[in-house]
Amino acid sequence: MTHHVILGAGPAGVIAAETIRKHAPADRITLVGDEPEPPYSRMAIPYLLIGHIDEAGTHLRKTADHYERLRIERVQGQATAVDTSARTVRLDDGHTLTYDRLLIATGSRPARPPIPGIDLPGVHHCWTLADARAIMERAKPGARVLQLGAGFIGCIIMEALQQRGVTLTIVEMGDRMVPRMMGPAAGGMIRDWCEAKGVAVHTGTRLEAIEPGAPLNVRLSNGHAVAADLVIIAAGVKPAIGFLENSGIRCLQGVLTDEHMQTNVPGVYAAGDCAEAFDKVSGTTIVSAIQPNAADQARVAALNMVGQRAELRGVTQINVLDTLGLISTSFGNWQGVPGGDRVERVDAEHHKVLSLCFDGDVMVGCNSVGWTDHVGALRGLVEGKVRLGVWKRELMQDPTRFMAAYLATAQAQSRWAGAADTRRR
Repeated sequence: MTHHVILGAGPAGVIAAETIRKHAPADRITLVGDEPEPPYSRMAIPYLLIGHIDEAGTHLRKTADHYERLRIERVQGQATAVDTSARTVRLDDGHTLTYDRLLIATGSRPARPPIPGIDLPGVHHCWTLADARAIMERAKPGARVLQLGAGFIGCIIMEALQQRGVTLTIVEMGDRMVPRMMGPAAGGMIRDWCEAKGVAVHTGTRLEAIEPGAPLNVRLSNGHAVAADLVIIAAGVKPAIGFLENSGIRCLQGVLTDEHMQTNVPGVYAAGDCAEAFDKVSGTTIVSAIQPNAADQARVAALNMVGQRAELRGVTQINVLDTLGLISTSFGNWQGVPGGDRVERVDAEHHKVLSLCFDGDVMVGCNSVGWTDHVGALRGLVEGKVRLGVWKRELMQDPTRFMAAYLATAQAQSRWAGAADTRRR
């Protein structure tokens, strides 16, 4: 009987376990999670903070006996080492698991900046259900909350906090909000929008120290001091792969995988936020902390673990963010490529930015603020690597015509490809 050990009980780990069970009814499956709660979605935590769901609503599977029915053995523990020669995993409680196939789906850990006072009571990450409970205890209406970080995750947390009725201050080390998703004009517009909604925003600013007291006193690098009843650290995440040191499993930013989600060690796979997989748009390997990618990677890994050959189509570089009612999107290589063209249209009056990047006549990336109609066409142009021909010049003159460009080029090329396939058959 083949024993599959899955490290990580988030969406990737759960989907992989279920996929293995579907295709290998007799195999043994052990799912290792490092928290006491049933497997849950971190992306549901903001909805818990708002009050739209209770803790049970964050659970990935809603029936209490789901894992027992599928004969998926759940173990609470955190991996501390992997021995690929002996095919064993050591856990933090001293136990050792032996595996035939191993899936690393340990996700990410919140970054922990070296800030004096970061361990004080009232300072929390917003990553676990335990964090959420502590935040809800302090984030009462009127409470003064300071949040470090205005990236993608930080903006989602900010949305939930504002709906709790707190007085909110955001501190971002980058020169704009959402700096890893938005260019200067777009990030600046999101900042203006948040400030108009009553949020104090400090960009290009660090937390120098958090000083004890009731309230806490937070000193900023721009000379300001902010009184806070609660400080939230949302300064980004890193793949949780430290336990793989000296394992022989190759890691760059994340666990490096091939198109089958297998690592350089046969029988060892990775999926989700900790995996570094090939992205067909950029032509490089990337870590993509996006749940749809995690699900795709988990299914591909699981099928290969049970001997069914499957390949990952690619990593989707897509972010769609709602910041206090302002929608922003980012697809592909929004920063552009060396020697490529770029066009940007800013409509400050209507809170809109549209930025398109090209490599020759192919759109390789884009980002937008305030656009909600037909943004799927932007994604289609980028992911489809559509040759725009004369439409590239049209978009350089008026980027808002992207839907017309999509209809004229992507659909036409799709019809041509379909006809060619028919002729080949």
